Amino acid sequence: MKLTGAQILMKVFEEEGVDTIFGYPGGAVLDIYDALDRTEINHVLVRHEQGAVHAADGYARAANKTGVCLVTSGPGATNTVTGIASAYMDSIPMVIITGQVSSHLIGNDAFQEVDIVGITRPCTKHNYLVKDIHKLASVLREAFYLARSGRPGPVLVDIPKDVSNLTTTYEKPQVGSKIEMRSYKPTYKPNIKQVQKIVSLLKKAKKPIIFSGGGAIHSGAAEALTEFARKTKIPVTSSLMGLGAFPGTDPLWLGMLGMHGTYRANLAVSTCDLMIAIGVRFDDRVTGKTDVFAKNATIVQIDIDPTSIHKNIPVAVPIVGDCRMALEELNSLIDNENIDDLCNERDAWFAQIEEWKNTKPLAYEQGEAIKPQYVIDKFFELTKGEAIVTTEVGQNQMWAAQYYHFNKPNHFITSGGLGCMGFGLPAAIGAQMACPDKIVADIAGDGSIQMNIQEMATAVQYGLPVKIIILNNRYLGMVRQWQELFYKRRYASTTLDHNPDFVKLAEAFGALGLRATKPEDVEKVLKEGLASPKTVIMEFITDREENVYPMVPAGKAITDMLLV
Repeated sequence: MKLTGAQILMKVFEEEGVDTIFGYPGGAVLDIYDALDRTEINHVLVRHEQGAVHAADGYARAANKTGVCLVTSGPGATNTVTGIASAYMDSIPMVIITGQVSSHLIGNDAFQEVDIVGITRPCTKHNYLVKDIHKLASVLREAFYLARSGRPGPVLVDIPKDVSNLTTTYEKPQVGSKIEMRSYKPTYKPNIKQVQKIVSLLKKAKKPIIFSGGGAIHSGAAEALTEFARKTKIPVTSSLMGLGAFPGTDPLWLGMLGMHGTYRANLAVSTCDLMIAIGVRFDDRVTGKTDVFAKNATIVQIDIDPTSIHKNIPVAVPIVGDCRMALEELNSLIDNENIDDLCNERDAWFAQIEEWKNTKPLAYEQGEAIKPQYVIDKFFELTKGEAIVTTEVGQNQMWAAQYYHFNKPNHFITSGGLGCMGFGLPAAIGAQMACPDKIVADIAGDGSIQMNIQEMATAVQYGLPVKIIILNNRYLGMVRQWQELFYKRRYASTTLDHNPDFVKLAEAFGALGLRATKPEDVEKVLKEGLASPKTVIMEFITDREENVYPMVPAGKAITDMLLV
């Protein structure tokens, strides 16, 4: 049958099971929006294109699907770059459709023309400019395949305006047909001989550690990871992106690792004799000074991306493959072993970890001013750990990671690699669209929430009961913390003396605004906000100079922690 390019795009969306798109219209995508309006696909109109990408990111993680966003050419396309870069660094499956000026105008500096393919080449898994309508369907199918396969990531498809309204014959893909790309064949099944080496290492290890990351969540490995850790009685730590892959309330949980990791996690990693790293890339926020990171350990690294292995930390046993498949294979091997041989002489190791835990636990003292940690503690208590939590970036992000104990994967959604302020609110909108029956909350700072505050209108328009918890210390908190510790308290451009009245701002958008100024108000405000069916801003006026501890200064070993 003959279809326009815009109609072909809709057909491929339907083939791929796309039910929700986040976007903002414009001249170059008018034909696409006209076709979209004739489908059952739900379109969420954001208020800024950056918000569209972050919302698609949050949706992808919460729904465990490929996120999709649609924007126009020129500034519409360039406004997506920050969100694309964040998704790329965090390996989030996403397809971004951008409009482009008509093919004959490309290269002529036409109105709202920009080379978005060139701009996004460093921060996409792949991207396309489709000038031939006959190739449109195959390119789109490739884009979805690339986005979700192997190590996931964002893929951009740039469609000139004329291509969206030209017509060609559309053919449905054959049942059972697969995308085949000569230069792209990700390895899923791990080498069994390499996996067997882990069993041999476990028999010798007296101080083993499991270190899980975002790859464990992306591959759906949480159940297999938990089974492996519990069978072998190995303590577990994780990166920021790995939170929720292993239950945060389990006795084997050490807490997060790295710059703001727990005392016991950082010391355990620095002392262990075997590290089994699952879906991690050993980024600088985790390792600190690399030449002393886990220096006593034999390191096993399991990752689907071969370029991530040996990139930052040398490893003894590299295993290229899907994390879930590797762990399931490992669990099968363990079932054929004497479990006592794999849990050799662990009592002393657990006693040491317990001592570290009791020596320097995560702690704070609640005084006259509201402590931000107390707000998150209460939020965890009231939601019983069942909420999906998004964050902005900074102190709010680290306190959420430390004090909200994530027991399930895909319940902690944050911009980990890029550290993008303004991420949390649109990501919460995407997560709430994916999970309408779940509590979804954005834990934010008063600085970062203002980066994409316009998306309050989106949340209210679509009746989304997103809860925004603002920890208001009237500073750019994390930058101020560094200035306090390393710049002799010279608070250059970090004081926020002219914040809006967030309660009135919520009301202006048609949302509910609540405020707590004293510790005794915290629980009341949280309960009222959680009980409301509306979008809610809950503002907590917190201790102005409360810091995130532990903290490892830049360039130091993760054992060199500032603890007070």
